Amino acid sequence: MAIHELSALLWRERELLDLLTFKLEEEQLLLTAGKSRWLPHGTREVEQVLERVSQAGLARTVEIAAVAAQWGVSQDCSLAELAAAAPDPAWAEVLTSHVTAMRQQAAAIKELRDSNEQFLRAAVRSTQETLADLKPAAGTYDSHGRTGDRSASHLVDRQF
Repeated sequence: MAIHELSALLWRERELLDLLTFKLEEEQLLLTAGKSRWLPHGTREVEQVLERVSQAGLARTVEIAAVAAQWGVSQDCSLAELAAAAPDPAWAEVLTSHVTAMRQQAAAIKELRDSNEQFLRAAVRSTQETLADLKPAAGTYDSHGRTGDRSASHLVDRQF
């Protein structure tokens, strides 16, 4: 029956959302610890989980359409609308609990994403400030092989 398959897909999708939450928290730990060396690995893992979540979302949409067709509801309905139209109160409760849990997970994921973005912006700003502080001391080579910042000296025409 399509509703059993939908319920199983919803559980798998919730597990993936939990995994995504874990990966985002892991990424946040790397950011707060200053372990930028491992950020590409963490980011790749987040992207892999996001791809799996996207695939699960597509499968969910297909199953919702199948259940909606069986229940005589519009096939492009949302999960919440399907729960409201459930002919059996037990399935209405199951679907509603999935909707509630997934909304809570989405809110937690959004909060983590926003927090990680702030950490990344602060890290970029800090790196830019550090590089700006180092720039005058580092100097560059000129065409004669000399180093140093020569912008401090100026030629002034005294005839004015």
